[in-house]
Amino acid sequence: MLDKQLYRINTISEYHRVMGLPKPEHPLVSVINLATISHQPGMEAASIVFGFYSISLKRNCNIKFKYGQQQYDFDEGVMFFISPGQVFGIEAEQGVPIKRSGWLLLVHPDFLWNTPLAKTIRQYEYFSYSVHEALFLSDKEETTILDIMQHIDQEYRSNIDKYSQNVIIAQLELLLTYSERFYQRQFITRKISNHKILERLEVILEDYFSGENIAKKGLPTVQYVAGELNVSPGYLSVMLKSLTGQSTQQHIHDKVLEKAKEKLSTTDLTVGEIAYELGFEHLQSFSKLFKTKTNLSPLEFRQSFN
Repeated sequence: MLDKQLYRINTISEYHRVMGLPKPEHPLVSVINLATISHQPGMEAASIVFGFYSISLKRNCNIKFKYGQQQYDFDEGVMFFISPGQVFGIEAEQGVPIKRSGWLLLVHPDFLWNTPLAKTIRQYEYFSYSVHEALFLSDKEETTILDIMQHIDQEYRSNIDKYSQNVIIAQLELLLTYSERFYQRQFITRKISNHKILERLEVILEDYFSGENIAKKGLPTVQYVAGELNVSPGYLSVMLKSLTGQSTQQHIHDKVLEKAKEKLSTTDLTVGEIAYELGFEHLQSFSKLFKTKTNLSPLEFRQSFN
């Protein structure tokens, strides 16, 4: 295993230079045919941080791509979305030329400056997904994405005028919207595996709240639950929303309420003791959550059993 060198690539021009590509037609936007990237010695095992957004459509690459805690070998149309500042890794077999196939869209944050997309792009959860949560495209979906990328490519290679940025932004928004739609389709078509995650979530929460150290550990966080399930927090919440209509945080709160009701109705513990046992630092926080969910205070709920 090679020690991975960390590459920080802050600009699109720098990316072109590192990858042996001609200078970009536009300093803030680039559409790249991955097959045109030449082999770069030292890049067989590398960790990389971009200073720009990367949207890639890859297939048939003989490299392993690592993002989060998982790695993936490319053998079909698959999309990844990476935000500025996120670390990802690539790994290739030593002595074997790297093969790449697919397309890459790079967009520097400065290109989005003073446009609505500068803020709304952060709302697309899939920019924080792990590699095994990539978007797997059907042939028809892949054609749709490629058409949009090619429209962006044609636009930024044309003579730049006052409409160029707006046209490219509109195409980028369309690409992001289609990607969100395709992800929702993926949540549906992968219902079996997603339901298994839901089942594991219930086991994890049950074990957590049945443990002896919950008072010391506090309430489980979304990050903790996602880590136990080996998925990214964003992917988990969106997947659960599609299956159950509730986020990860809401599932955690439901388990808290279930355990609270059990203790209020079957034990003589005070409300404060119950709050402490369930990991709450402050009684007020417990009481507020309980009343928000049940329209009753913990004491009112207990009295309804007497």
